[in-house]
This record gives sequence, C-alpha cells and structure tokens, in this order.
Amino acid sequence: MDDNERDEHRDVEGGGQSSGVPAKGSADVGAREPIETRGLHHWREATITKPGLDDRGDVFFAAIEMTRMPMILTDPHQPDNPIVFANKAFLDLTLYEESEVLGRNCRFLQGAKTDREMVGQLRDAVAEEESVALEILNYRRDGTPFWNAVFIGPIYDTSGKLLYFFASQLDVTRRRESEKASAKAQKMEAVGQLTAGLAHDFNNLLQVVNGNLELAGGRVEDERTRRYLERAKAAAERGARLTGQLLAFARKTRLDPRPVDVSACINGFADMMETAIGKQVDLHLSLRRNLPRAILDSEQFEMAVLNIAINARDAMPDGGVVELATGKLHLNGDAAARGLAPGDYIFIEVKDEGHGMPAHVAERATEPFFTTKPTGKGTGLGLAMASGFVQQSRGRLEIESDLDSGTTVRMLFPVADADAEAEPAMLPDRRPVVATPGQGTPSEHILVVEDSPDVLALSREILEEAGYRVSTAENGEAALQLFEGQPAGTTDLLFTDLVMPGGINGIVLAERLAAIDPALPVLMTTGYNEDLVADGPKASELDILGKPYRRTDLLDRVRQALDRGGITQRRRRSEYGSAEE
Repeated sequence: MDDNERDEHRDVEGGGQSSGVPAKGSADVGAREPIETRGLHHWREATITKPGLDDRGDVFFAAIEMTRMPMILTDPHQPDNPIVFANKAFLDLTLYEESEVLGRNCRFLQGAKTDREMVGQLRDAVAEEESVALEILNYRRDGTPFWNAVFIGPIYDTSGKLLYFFASQLDVTRRRESEKASAKAQKMEAVGQLTAGLAHDFNNLLQVVNGNLELAGGRVEDERTRRYLERAKAAAERGARLTGQLLAFARKTRLDPRPVDVSACINGFADMMETAIGKQVDLHLSLRRNLPRAILDSEQFEMAVLNIAINARDAMPDGGVVELATGKLHLNGDAAARGLAPGDYIFIEVKDEGHGMPAHVAERATEPFFTTKPTGKGTGLGLAMASGFVQQSRGRLEIESDLDSGTTVRMLFPVADADAEAEPAMLPDRRPVVATPGQGTPSEHILVVEDSPDVLALSREILEEAGYRVSTAENGEAALQLFEGQPAGTTDLLFTDLVMPGGINGIVLAERLAAIDPALPVLMTTGYNEDLVADGPKASELDILGKPYRRTDLLDRVRQALDRGGITQRRRRSEYGSAEE
C-alpha cells in the first residue's frame, strides 16, 4: 500500500473488544480528530476514492467480515436509504439472514418499546449528514429486545460527495441491565433505611401504648372497660406485626436460622394456609420428599410463603388453583446472572391462575407499599417482606408473570452443608416464660438506659412495680457518669437501648461498664436492628429483647439475666441477620 492508500482505523472501546477497519482507497483522516461519545471513540467522518463495494475480495470487506463488531453500510442515494452491506457479526446479533436485510431500511430493528426520540435523532443525523452515537432498544428476528450502542457516520469521496453511511453496533444489554439493577438497589436501600427508621420510631410508640394498656388493664375491674382495653391492645399488636413486616423488607429483622426441611415445614402449616386463602381457592401441594435442608428462619419462612399464597389468592377473585411446589436445582453458569453463587439451591414455587401482571407492574411488585389492590385490601408489604427475608437468607426471589397467563413467584435458598450449624446473630427472643410478676427485690438494682423518655418511664414503672430498685439515664454518657458515681458492685443489671444518639450506643456502653465491672449482666432492647451484627463486646454475647415487648416478656428476661449473671461466652458473628449482606 503506497502513501496515497492509507488505512483508516476506528478504535472501538466498550464490551471488551477493540478493532480497526481499513477502508480501500485514499483516506483523508489525518486532519480529523476522534470524538468520544458514551465510551465509543470514532472518527468524525472518512473519505474514500474507490469504494469498490462489489469487490468482495477486497481487504476492506475481509476486515469487516471477520470482526466481531456488527457493521453495515447504507446507500443514501437509493430510496429509503437501504442497507447494501451487512457483515456476519451483524447477522449474528440480529438473527436475520443476509437476504432479509439487504435492501431494507434499518427501521426493521425497531419495536414497540423503541424510544421515538432516539429514532428521531438517528433520522436527523442522516438527513444532515452528521455522525451520531446513541443507545437504542432494538429487536432481533425472534422478537427478543437488546440495547444497541449505535454509531452512524457518513463516508465521502475526495470531492466531498456523500457515498454511504457506515454504522457499527454493540450489544450493551448486560451493562444496561446491570446499571438498572444497581439503580434499583440504591433506591431500595434508601427506602429500606427510611422504612427501618420509621419502624424503629413506631416500635417505641407501640411500646408506650402497649405497656400502658397492660398497666391499665391490671387496675381495671369493670368488664366493659377491660374489653375496650383488650381491643386497643389487639390493634397495637397488629401495629407491631406491621412494623415487623417493615423491618423484614428493610432486611433489618433478627433471624434465627436453622437447617430446615422446607417440604416438611410447608406441610406442617398447610392447614393454616388453606384457611387463610379461603374456600374459593384450591391449594395443590407438590412437595418433594428427602430434599437437602436449607438454612433459614422457619417462622419468617412461613410468613413469606403465606404472604405469597395470599397474593396468589387475591389474583383470582373468582377462585382458582394455587399450586405450591418444592424442589432442588443446581446453578452454575446462570448463577451470576441471578446474583447468586454457583451451587445447589432449594426452590419453592407458588403459581396462580390469575390474570397476570404487565412487565412494569411485575418489576415493582417487591417495592414496599406498591399495590394494585383496592384501598383497604392490602398494604403492599407482602412481597416486599418476602423479598427482604429471602435476600437476608442469601437467596433470591423471582417473579414470572404475563398477562392472562398467571404469575409464578419462586424463592431460592442455598442448600446447607451436611455439617452446617446455624449461628444466630444473637440469643433468640423465643424463650419460655418462666417468671412471674413481683419476683424482684429492692436489693436487686437495675440501671435502665433509654433515649425515649416515655419508654424509659414505662420500663421504670414496670420494674419498680415488680419489686426492683431502678436508676435511669436518657443516654449513654449520663449512664456512664451515673455508674461511675456509684459504689462498685451496687448495680446488678444494665438494661439499655441498643441504638442511641450521642456516640455511646448500647454496645459501647456495655463495653465501658464491662471494663469497670466484668461480671455485670447486660440486657439490651431495640426496635431497630441495624447494628445487631456489629462487633460488640469481645467477651459477651448480645442478649436482646425486641420492641415492642410485653410486661411479662421484660420481667422474664430481666430475671433470666440476673440469674445467669455475667456472660462469659463470646458472641459469634453470624452471616445471617446482617442488613449489609
């Protein structure tokens, strides 16, 4: 090749590949600077003197035929600017045959969801003989969509006459989906933080309402007034369950994971599920026996399955069949695409015969408070709670739905190792009731630390009524000063809120007091479980009472902590119960 026949190279960056395409003839590109558009680097334009379009043996065609970058040429001098050349990579990308492509305008790649604004930019660029780079949703021959990073530029001869338009494509679907998933994850994380914060505050309010209703109930003899109080308590308990769903969505609920046979678990509460979904819907179970166990919290699992089944029932107002199946599958190459590690998983599928959901509704189905049900028929938290629980259990919740074809909700949980033992993030709340009111004595002194004045006053009244001597502080700093000002050994128990402002939370306070009195028992409480897997006192295991708690719950746990004395077992970090993982 002599000096008058130089190669024009377009460096393409993106998607992990780079290629250069030589154009036959004399190319005038030295005076033109490359432009950068959305990660694609192209020359603004090129000129050739001998296009040689029909010479398939030419090096130009050999180069663009062998490259993995889809490329086409269009002829603006023919009606509708048809494609006159398409390389093999383009045919592989679009699944069309060459005979189906040549002579057609590129608009056959457009579909129902193709952005009309993007189409207009392409049309304007061609009309004005300008280069353009953009990303547009296109469709393959079989109807499957893909995101196409398109570059279109004019090719001129040495006299400045327009000869062809060159276009390169790049399938960027995976990147777009990754960006979309990342944006959704950030959004859901923000919503989760807000939701968990609201649940924490609401739990404090419920604690005051529940506690005072209990205290009032013990002082009322009139039967009618007692019924009023019981109704109010029942409503407050429903509120507590709602905050539990909020925390489950936010992935900040406390889990007690154990190896569970999911088929046996479902079979054990099938009667309750049938009652919940009603007589208009038939529940068909297809539970595989002898499945490997999955590590999960059985109570949260039952709640998730029940919520999904109720959603399935609501999708069939005229009745129908809900199918619930279990099984095992192995994920290998497709594990990463699902956001899971390769390996064996237990699946639980719930299928309904409802009308299904359009894609935009299915995409939002796990968002909190998103519901298509009439007002008063649902909170929009059922699938959000289930999704939060499954993710917290290192699994995945999947939704498949098409209009008029019903919906399938699938939960995937990793199979437990044969010798695996679950490590709870803390001592579980499910403890037997062994104590009775009035068990304390004035000789037993409890330091209560709580940043909510109403909750602090309630806790103090319950404990003093039970016979304990109580000191109080509204924050960690005040508690530390109070403890240091008392004679050594005069405090028998620290009962503290876990999350408090001011830099000294419950864990830090316990560490400081343990340095002064290593034998001091500690009982913590919280309505906001974000920090439960943080590194706590090195020589203690967190003992936590969740809010809102009943009067008897508090007295039982206080008695147990006092009888146990100083805790010597080191708390083990659990992979479960973490809001971050």
